[in-house]
Amino acid sequence: MSPPVGGNKSESFTARFLGSASSGILELALFHPVDTVAKRLMSNQTKVFLPGNSFAQNKAAMDVVIFKEAANKAFLQKYASLFPGLGFAAGYKVTQRVYKYGGQPFVRDYLDKHHKAAFTNIFGEKTGKTIMHATAGSLVGIGEIALLPLDVLKIKRQTNPEAFRGRGFLTLVRDEGMGLYRGAGWTAARNAPGSFALFGGSAFVKEYIFGLEDYSKATLFQNTCASVGGAISSITVAAPLDVVKTRIQNRNFENPESGVNIIKNLIKQEGFGGFFKGLTPKILVVGPKLIFSFAIAQQLIPIFDRILKGEKEPQTATA
Repeated sequence: MSPPVGGNKSESFTARFLGSASSGILELALFHPVDTVAKRLMSNQTKVFLPGNSFAQNKAAMDVVIFKEAANKAFLQKYASLFPGLGFAAGYKVTQRVYKYGGQPFVRDYLDKHHKAAFTNIFGEKTGKTIMHATAGSLVGIGEIALLPLDVLKIKRQTNPEAFRGRGFLTLVRDEGMGLYRGAGWTAARNAPGSFALFGGSAFVKEYIFGLEDYSKATLFQNTCASVGGAISSITVAAPLDVVKTRIQNRNFENPESGVNIIKNLIKQEGFGGFFKGLTPKILVVGPKLIFSFAIAQQLIPIFDRILKGEKEPQTATA
């Protein structure tokens, strides 16, 4: 029996949950400290390196920006201080990865079962398989806006921990209200093509470069290459709307601005090139995290599935 046009045998819910959750946890352990440092440096509004100051003075000033209250503490305490908001970060990142990487296969299975003929008739078998992966990713990406409040609270916890003193999660949600969903529409508009390109780009690499019939049999190298293709495509395609979304969310709660006005002003003042501002740094900074987590999820889900089913080796699909 040949594998479904979706390109994967259908793994169990448990395998998809374990594989995607593991990728989120590993991503947090490796990249959360780097993300915290970046957020604190971007939020700092004072000059760190002042002319006339010694190297030791400049280093001490930088330590205060990066490590805050732990600036003068031991190394391990400094390192631990780079994990503020870990609860929010873990809640957001693990939930996001489980939802996105674990949820896309279920949507793909649904499309394969109910709309396989339509994709095959319109795009052909090979391209239809790729488009099906991309479409499933796009649909899942749109629903990701439900997780926006966790992302906003994670960023606030990383950059402004004082705002959390004496306030629990429910209090923060009540105080901020729908402000936590600012830019939700633009986020959905960004996620739709971004997730389409992520899963579609990955499927394209597996289908047309490596010639895989069953994507679940990809090696770690193949999954990594596929993740590179998907991640770069995703970040590039989503860049214009990501700029709009970021500017919406950067506005003060008291002085919001619509996405339409932001687009008009951006084109007028910066030209169309403004839609791709920060694209290269974003590929260099966000790319590795996305590539790592996506490759790990794609690698672990089939492994967990084989373990749970008691299989020692991948099954070879026959035509």
